[in-house]
Amino acid sequence: MQQENIWDADTARRYDTPGTGMFAPEVLEPTVNRLAELAGDGAALEFAVGTGRVAVPLAGRGVPVTGIELSPSMVERLRTKADEETVPVIIGDMATTVAPGRFSLVYLVYNTISNLLTQAEQVECFRNAARHLTPGGRFVIELWVPELRRLPPGQAATVWESARGYIGLDTYDVLHQRVVSHHFWFDETDQARLYRSPHRYIWPAELDLMAQLAGFELESRDADWNGTEFTAESRSHVSVYRIPPTP
Repeated sequence: MQQENIWDADTARRYDTPGTGMFAPEVLEPTVNRLAELAGDGAALEFAVGTGRVAVPLAGRGVPVTGIELSPSMVERLRTKADEETVPVIIGDMATTVAPGRFSLVYLVYNTISNLLTQAEQVECFRNAARHLTPGGRFVIELWVPELRRLPPGQAATVWESARGYIGLDTYDVLHQRVVSHHFWFDETDQARLYRSPHRYIWPAELDLMAQLAGFELESRDADWNGTEFTAESRSHVSVYRIPPTP
């Protein structure tokens, strides 16, 4: 499963769920508020900008936002919400593609760094963020905590959501630190629709080492965008890394 094949026109269409899921106000507003605070008076760069879920409202807050995105189909969807002048986008991957200009903030939300399937690519993503930032600039990552403690002995799959008409489960390859997320939608008929996406999961401590290799320091880590304390029981985190300011 190549990433450019996963994020096709059909996926881009289904990705947008206005007012619900990741687009729900209680999810999106704290994200935008925190990113606007971290950007300050500077510009922001979003890796994997997608359909503009975060970039469009952040630009609406007065923060200049540029995006990098691998999928032209996702960008086409974004263009129904904001033009090129409002949110310019460069087509390319988040590990190597360079956007023009310098930024006070680079951000990568909703677990997207895990779409890079090797440790080397994930390290390069940090280095790419660093090359875009001004001294003192920040790189923000939202990421889930691997749930290997939920794996029964001898089994390789966990069901993480079961609801009316939907089942979500993950299958793990712990040797290679890979997980494939499976999404099943079904109704009263015998037919079901399946969507799958591969990921490389990352422990917080490993993420911190990647940051150090790129010249970052960990500034803060919370359990969510509202600033909830991160604990051993947290299922996700928002980590803020900073390039040391020039002396």
